[in-house]
Amino acid sequence: MRARVTLATWLGLTLVALLASAHAEAAEIKVLSTVGMQPATPELFSQFEGATGHRVVVTYGLAAVLKTKFLEGAPADVLILTAPIIDDLAKQGKVVTESKKDVARSGVGVAVKAGAPKPDIGTPETLKTAILAAKSVGYSREGASGVAFARVLERLGIADQVKAKYRDTGTKAGEMLAAGEIDLAAAQIPELMAVPGIEVVGPLPAELQTVTIFSVGLATGVPEPGAAKALIEFLSGPRATPVYKAKGLGG
Repeated sequence: MRARVTLATWLGLTLVALLASAHAEAAEIKVLSTVGMQPATPELFSQFEGATGHRVVVTYGLAAVLKTKFLEGAPADVLILTAPIIDDLAKQGKVVTESKKDVARSGVGVAVKAGAPKPDIGTPETLKTAILAAKSVGYSREGASGVAFARVLERLGIADQVKAKYRDTGTKAGEMLAAGEIDLAAAQIPELMAVPGIEVVGPLPAELQTVTIFSVGLATGVPEPGAAKALIEFLSGPRATPVYKAKGLGG
């Protein structure tokens, strides 16, 4: 009997010690992430936290804006931004070059409020007609999709005509569309897919399309990078792939 009690006590103490050790090893990982990845990352972060015990603290925003904030001193262990921005930060010595991994991709699409007629945007000419017919057009001035769409307007020769009815959507193109603040929105397709109350008309015509590649990278100088590296491996690993595809970020 005494041997059983002693064994039970030993097992109990061992379990307590293991739990205490696991708690002590759990880390808080600070992440700066583009909103372009937001349709998929909450689910992935939840899976990662459940599997590891680590905690992910994320700040979302436009990739270009987050880059500026990071260079100005905003704390981050992991960055999830567009590939060119991660490359530029690596050149500046702010991201560990070999840590960069391309994880997802997205094209630019057009959406209307749910229930509104869907215009034909299958060709450059029909897209041009749809844009000119809209009473108001919204896209992000600083977002990768907005920069790409602005180039499309230039190529279509209607940039000046659209200026009068343009609205800068920031990170809220879908929300502004659903609220009736704009009639036509252009943004990353996964971002539009994630907003209730709107309908994605479709992607830009192939000859006008710009595909954005999203990458993850480890910030330089992270004191104990083990947890951050584990998150990067998870986001670029096989368990993340079906989530990206389901959210429209698979290519």
